[in-house]
Amino acid sequence: MTKILFLCWGNICRSPMAEFVMKDMVKKAGLTDRVQIASAAVSREELGNPVYPPARRELASHGISCDGHHARQITRADLKIYDRIYYMDTRNARYLERMFPGENCFIPFLDRDVADPWYTGDFTQTWEDVVEGCSRILEELK
Repeated sequence: MTKILFLCWGNICRSPMAEFVMKDMVKKAGLTDRVQIASAAVSREELGNPVYPPARRELASHGISCDGHHARQITRADLKIYDRIYYMDTRNARYLERMFPGENCFIPFLDRDVADPWYTGDFTQTWEDVVEGCSRILEELK
């Protein structure tokens, strides 16, 4: 079983979008018995909060539910649990380096930053970036 964790700043926009898009792709590919997927935050700002309503609406517009999600922060235990830990932008990477010095287990989600829709307001662009990144990961899993 491959265990994947997606990270963003608050775990209310990008990382849960990636979590639920990836779960949908894995299910459609018939790989649910081979892949476990979750998401978390690098910050503590949004702990316990659900997916941000515009992100929820973007997912719903593509037939994907994110019900039951509540933001949580990455822990040291996650470094042992997850095989692949993807972060969304260089700010996340810098924060992870401070949280877990010397750990080299973090992977950029794309070859560029995924713009934070909390600031840009562009949830469609984030959707497109998330689909691109998740599609690449799915190909690697096959």
